[in-house]
Amino acid sequence: MQDLLEVEGVRKAFPGVLALDDVSMKVRPGTVHAVMGENGAGKSTLMKIIAGLYRPDAGRVVRRGRTSMIHQELSLMPSMTVAENIWIGREPLTRFGLVDHRALARQTTELLAGLNIDVDPHERIGDLTIAARQMIEIARAVSNEFDVLIMDEPTSTLSEREVDRLFGIVSDLKARGSAVIYITHKINEVFRIADEVTVLRDGRVVGSAAAKTLDRDRLIAMMVGRELTQLFPKDNTPTTRVPLCVKALSLKGIFSDVSFDVRAGEIFGIAGLVGSRRTEVAETIFGLRRATAGEILIDGVPVQIDAPAEAIRRGMAFLTEDRKGSGLFLCLNGQENMEVSVLNGRFLNRGFVKHRMLLAACRAMADTLQLKARDLFEPVRNLSGGNQQKVVVGRWLLAAPRILILDEPTRGIDVGAKAEIHRLISSLAAGGAAVIMISSEMPEILGMSDRVMVMREGRVAGILDRTAATQLELMRLAAH
Repeated sequence: MQDLLEVEGVRKAFPGVLALDDVSMKVRPGTVHAVMGENGAGKSTLMKIIAGLYRPDAGRVVRRGRTSMIHQELSLMPSMTVAENIWIGREPLTRFGLVDHRALARQTTELLAGLNIDVDPHERIGDLTIAARQMIEIARAVSNEFDVLIMDEPTSTLSEREVDRLFGIVSDLKARGSAVIYITHKINEVFRIADEVTVLRDGRVVGSAAAKTLDRDRLIAMMVGRELTQLFPKDNTPTTRVPLCVKALSLKGIFSDVSFDVRAGEIFGIAGLVGSRRTEVAETIFGLRRATAGEILIDGVPVQIDAPAEAIRRGMAFLTEDRKGSGLFLCLNGQENMEVSVLNGRFLNRGFVKHRMLLAACRAMADTLQLKARDLFEPVRNLSGGNQQKVVVGRWLLAAPRILILDEPTRGIDVGAKAEIHRLISSLAAGGAAVIMISSEMPEILGMSDRVMVMREGRVAGILDRTAATQLELMRLAAH
């Protein structure tokens, strides 16, 4: 059977960086071909070359059929509707040459129903959750007639239920002879869905193999060049001191009666399906939203947090889940993005910034997180999605907060960097910080948390100690 895609000896360089060096791979029809590697390994650059967005400096790409790509960073237009985003440039027209809105809505409804996606075609993209936008991005790609579909981190914002739905779509595509190139950092997904695996490291192919011939440890070793013996380090011990207490916190129409406390030295996990309102609770605690009822106590004292500046002044830090929309200053470089959290703290002397000390601290953090960039003065918009995430994580870790709220801290980050971030989180907790960690990844929640609060439809479904928390019990609480 003829391959749908052949990549032969592809090389691509950017100023100061050799992104790809003599990369070759083949993709067969009716298969899922996973492409694995750490951030900066060259995966996204290779995909953009395959999709025709970049031209290789050497080598060639032979495509037999059409290629479509779902990007890691969403490319939908927030002010337009779901239907308009899916069919832009391909809208059904009336005999007068105008958009036939009835036909547009009808074919959108049929497409979404076939993919089991429950979203109103008339809904504005800007009003949808990140997870819902991701499903619309997938629907838009599927609506095109293609032979090869590239999926770059498609499940980074999806719940387990939505992941199952996506994998059903992938199975249907395979059955009709299409091929899927699948990029992910979630190793368990590879063994669930992939037929073949190609691993990149530092821009070169480390190896390609049938997925059934690999195991988890071998795949990790190929990706990072070393064995990872401890992905979830636990060096912290919760104390009896309670820096943060939340009592009956409510936001009308969003969540209600949320109560919990976080002890110094504790990693307090928050789990739940998409739509459980975990993020909205975190945003309210940090002052991004104003609660309609309840109270927040810091060190036992009730406080009014009406803005993030007040939360930061009281020793809080908040890592948002949407790094591109609300986490990064895309017009600034890595150094500037990191340092903004500490310009009013220990790096000031009588109103003047200690530039050498600050640069050294940012460089040390970048080294710890294995940030892959030419230097810290590289514009952050030029970095891969995973390396952008490392910059945001580094910013808040530099601040050494007393209360740290992390919303999907390892989203889009490779397995090696995950271990480093987990170690740093554990180290912060061991130093006395109270850590709240929201994560959609069950292994992360179970591996890192001392206690887990499960939310369901804006309410607390239960709080479990580490010893009682299992994936089965968390899912039982999270789902109806």
